[in-house]
Formats: sequence, C-alpha cells, structure tokens
Amino acid sequence: MRILGIDPGLQTTGFGVIDAEGHALRYVASGTISTTHLARGDLPARLKVLFDGIGELRQRYQPDAAAIEIVFVNVNPQSTLLLGQARGACVTALVSCNLAVSEYTPMQMKQAVAGTGRAAKAEVQQMVKRLLQLPGLPGKDAADALGLAITHAHAGVATARIQEAGNMARRNTGMYKSGRAV
Repeated sequence: MRILGIDPGLQTTGFGVIDAEGHALRYVASGTISTTHLARGDLPARLKVLFDGIGELRQRYQPDAAAIEIVFVNVNPQSTLLLGQARGACVTALVSCNLAVSEYTPMQMKQAVAGTGRAAKAEVQQMVKRLLQLPGLPGKDAADALGLAITHAHAGVATARIQEAGNMARRNTGMYKSGRAV
C-alpha cells in the first residue's frame, strides 16, 4: 500500500510518501509545498497552490491512501482559523482525488513514531530517519508528514478492522433505508 502523509500549513505544507507491505516500510518521496512566494493577504491563491500541489502529488505518486494531521487549537485564534483553511484545502484535494483520508493528532503520530506523544520535532525527525533508513534527516514538515504516513501504516490496518467490525455490527441492527426502518 502506498500512503501519502500530509502535514498541513498555510505557508509550508509537508508531504511524505511511503510504501508499506506488512510491517516493512519503504521511503518513496518527501518534501514541501510552499506558498511563501505569494502575498500573505492572498488567501485564495495560497489555498489554490495547496489544492493543486496535492493533486500533482496524487498524479505523480499514485497513493492508495492518505493521512493528514488534525489541526490543534493554539493561542492565536486567527492562526488556528488560517491553518484550518489550509487543512481544508488539503483534505478537499485528497478526497477530490478519490483517496481514503485518515486523520491523526500530533500526539498520535508522535506516539506511533517516537514512542511518546510528547516527542520533540528533532526526535520525530531522528525516528523517521531510522524507521525509513534515510541517509539524512528530513526537514521538519516533511518528517511530520512521513510520520503521519508511518502512523497510518501501523494504525490503519487495525482501524480498518475495527470499522469493519462496527459496520458489521450495525448491519445486524435496525438500519434505516430511505427513511424507514428495515
């Protein structure tokens, strides 16, 4: 399975692509999509760059699934809103490419990659380097995106099984079909 990880940001969005076969992980690509060349006040143009960039990644790497970071609330509400819009552009781009999108918190990613949810960015970079046997450290945004892809490689299978079990359980109970109970 090829997984595309996305660490959304309005100025810099990190991406990472890995192949996962069972527990074996293989690095494919990573990098960033930058909007810093555009005026800070031109939000629509910046969101379009993110949307188009995700589309290019889908075309180039043909991922089977995507994992994206869930936005956390920080001290500045304006920054949180802008980050949420960047994340929305990324999620929209992913689903418009018909990719299944899974969402993970920064703490879940750090737990899966570094073993502790309070790991520093440098620890995440080191662990991503080690897990994917990279020759050097990936950039911070790319490392987080690769970490999200790794998290999905490990957690995605279990989550899919749980969801499947939940769906089967729901099928056995009274479901609505066209507004009526079956």
